[in-house]
Order: sequence, then C-alpha cells, then structure tokens
Amino acid sequence: MSRNLIIQLAFAALIGAAHVTVGQTPANPDSALQNILDKLEGTTLPLRDAVQHALQNATSVRTAEAAYLAASGSRRREAGSFDPTLFFNLNYLDQKQPTASFFSGASILSTTQTISSAGLRYELPIGTNIEASLNSVRLNTNSSFAFLNPQYTTFGNLSLRQPLLGGLHVSARKELTKAEQEMDAAKARYDQEVLAISTAVEQSYWDLYAAERDYAVQKLITDRAQAFLKETETRAKTGLIGPNQVANAKTFLAEQGILFLDREEQLDRLSDQFASLIGRRPDVGRHRFITVDSPPDEFPLEEAGVLVDRAIQNNLQLQADKADVEAKRALSRAAFWEALPSINLVGSLGGNGLSGTAQDVIFGSDTLRTTVGGGFGDAVRHAVKRDFPSWSVGIEVSIPIGLRSGLGEQDRLEAEVVIAEQHQIQQARIVEEQVRESHRELFNGKRRLTAAREGVDAAQEQVRIGLIEFQNGRSTAFELVRLGADFAVAQQRYTQALVRSAKAAAALRQLTSGTYPASH
Repeated sequence: MSRNLIIQLAFAALIGAAHVTVGQTPANPDSALQNILDKLEGTTLPLRDAVQHALQNATSVRTAEAAYLAASGSRRREAGSFDPTLFFNLNYLDQKQPTASFFSGASILSTTQTISSAGLRYELPIGTNIEASLNSVRLNTNSSFAFLNPQYTTFGNLSLRQPLLGGLHVSARKELTKAEQEMDAAKARYDQEVLAISTAVEQSYWDLYAAERDYAVQKLITDRAQAFLKETETRAKTGLIGPNQVANAKTFLAEQGILFLDREEQLDRLSDQFASLIGRRPDVGRHRFITVDSPPDEFPLEEAGVLVDRAIQNNLQLQADKADVEAKRALSRAAFWEALPSINLVGSLGGNGLSGTAQDVIFGSDTLRTTVGGGFGDAVRHAVKRDFPSWSVGIEVSIPIGLRSGLGEQDRLEAEVVIAEQHQIQQARIVEEQVRESHRELFNGKRRLTAAREGVDAAQEQVRIGLIEFQNGRSTAFELVRLGADFAVAQQRYTQALVRSAKAAAALRQLTSGTYPASH
C-alpha cells in the first residue's frame, strides 16, 4: 500500500468520523467516531432512569421532604391548641389537729377530705376561653358538732374570658396562621426541589454526553497524529521532507496525547459527579456511566415576556417566598392588637350543692338535727340544676405604662415583614434574569447550531483541500494534522451548541415550575 494511500485512508476516517450534515444530530456519527463511542466501557443509563434514581436518593430532596413534614407537624400542633381539653383532678387529705376550743367538737380533730374536679376547657379561634367544671369535696370528721358526716359539697361553674382589644381571631390564630403559611412554603420548596434535582440531572446528563464525544474526538485525533508521525518519519527517511516536519509531528502528537488524558479525566470526573447526584454508582467492574439518550435539536420558543410572566406566576420558590411573607405578616398584624391595653370580659355561671349523712348534734340539753341530707348524687344534682345559683361578670383592664414592650415587638415584626418582602422581590428579579438568559440561549440556539454545522462543513472542506495539497507536495503533514484538529474542534463546538440548548430548555422548565413548554 503506497504512502499516499495510507494518508488518504487515515484522513478519510477522520473526515467521516467528524462529518455532520445539516439536519443530522451527533446521535448518528459516522463509523470511526461511533466505533470509539461503542467501545467506551461503563454502565449505560437512560435519562429517565437517572432522574428516578436521583428523586429516590438525592439528599436535597429528602431534606426538603423532611422540612415539609416538620412544617406539617407544626401546623397540626398549632391547630391542636383549639381542641377541647378534658381535665380531672383528685386530692386526698388526712389530717389530725389538736384543738383548744369547745366548739371544735373533739380534743383532737381528725378529718379526711377528698377533693375532686373534672371538666372541659376550650379555646375558640376568636380568643374566647371557656371552662366548664364540676367540683366536689367529701369531708369526714370526728367532730361531735358535724351535722353531716360524711358531708358532700359540690359546685358547678361555667366561666368565660373574652379579650376585647386582643385582635380576636387575628391574635388568637396568629401561630396557626403562621404555621399554615410555613407549611405551604415548605410544600412549595419540596415540589420545587423535585424539579430542581430533575433539571440538575438532565443538565449533568448532557454534560456527560458532550464529554463522551469530546473524548472520542480527541482519541481519534490522537490516533491520527500517531499515524501521521509514522508517515512523516517514513517520508523523512526517503528525503522527501526535512527533519523539522518530523519534530513538528512529534510535538503535535505529544500535545494531543496530553489533551487526550485531560479529556479522559474530565469524562471520569463528570461521571463521578453524576453518580453523586443520582446517588448510585456504576455496576461492579465499571468505573463510569455511559449516556444512552441524545439531546433534541428542536425546542418550542415563546416571547421572553410571556415566559417571564409564567415564571413569576408559577415558580414554586417564589410562591414559597410569598408564603413566608404572609407567615410573618400574621405575627405583625397580631402584634398591633397585642400592643394595646388589655381589656378582658370575664364572667361565670354556676350552681352549688350540699348533701351528706345527717348526724344528731347534742348541745347542752338540746339534740339538734339538720334538714339537709342525701348522698353524693343529690349534691351533684343540686349543682347541675342550679338549685342554689351563682353568677358573676366583670372587666379586667391592664395598661402597660409607656407601651414600649408591645410597640417595640410590633416594630420588630413589621421590619421582618419588610425584609421578607424585599427577599421575595429580589428572588423574582433573579428568576426574571435567569428566564431571559435561558430564553436568549434558546433564541440563538438554532443560529448557533446552524453556524456550528457550517463550521463543520467548512472544516471538512479545508481538510479535503489540505489532503490534495499534501499529495501534491504543497503542504506539510503537520499542517494537515492541524486541519484535522480544527475539524475536530468544529465538531466539538457543534456538540456543545446542541447540549447548551438542551440545558437552557431544562432550566426554563425549572424556572417556570414545569409549565414550559406551554401545553396546547
């Protein structure tokens, strides 16, 4: 086989490997480049499976989910503060007390007393505190002057406390309102994190896709550089070229060899980063992931203003920031009312009961006996039916001198609302900037791809002309290899242009929280 034929075959492989025609994507490269890609060792992974692994294993998603569950628990706790509460108290007292009074009824007064209380407490969302209770006292004594032994004393009570200047539901529900808004914010951030991790996986996947092709192109160039080094050495021995061309070929091969190692390290580094992102390592015996899918080269495009409006309206992170503002505003609104003097309406409605086992009391020559009697149930019935009623009503007023504590807290909370509002505005501006940047990349994407394709075609033509000049002795092997390297760079730029558009589209989906592209 002649030397010229060797050169022609080598560059034909180079040209064919890098050839990309208009309308053809790098998913179907020609033989030489595809052969290198097919021989790449690693675990193949479709994009959809990678996203699923990330959603299951990503620490950021699990953290956002835990934050949402914590906020949900806080909301449930605050809502529980308005649940009715049953209470029951029981106390037993056994006491012996020496006495010096004749009317004590015994020299050593011995008493046992059982005190019980049961009822229901309830705080309404408007700030009203209601308590209904039934209290009883059972008394046993050795006093000779006890008309009832044991004696049952009962009293029922329905009490009410209503703040008049406390903001009613604004103040009473402030912690619940705050917890509800924080739960909404945590849920929005969790959903947004799911979108964010999906976008990050897709963008990382396309980076890995580009790195694989950069690696394959660099390996192809390195192989061609080795072939042409041998060719120049052969031509130098025959005297057709000088030793300077051999030196140039060796320098070029060394340079390409270093670049090949850099490309290989870059590919492995991106694969490791991708593995950390999805929380899964390649199969045993494999040290990298290999992409299966190819990025699309057609993307729907709308006006930048339309995309910005959609992002501002639907972006879940912005919705979470808005919920944060409302959570702080709930405390601020309540602080206004709580800074005012405290005025409470209090009232109660009750009934009393008394019963017991009647005892004869001997006082001098008289034997006395009470007309009250009955068991514990009789005492309870008297209290519940209000046979012996009682009621009360009143006003409680508390005026802090200077009101500095309440007004200071109000100022602090209002300032926190302003901080949260400004943070929300800042985030909205950042989202708008990112949407416009991604839109710009997509808008220029087609022109960038067209220019990259034209660059590939032009570089291919340069190689073809260079090959003819080399065959005719009007060009050196080094210049020809350089043309091949330029051709490889052109193809790499095409791959980067395609990946860049795909990453920009993924970013728009995240920024609009999944509403790009618009469904029709």
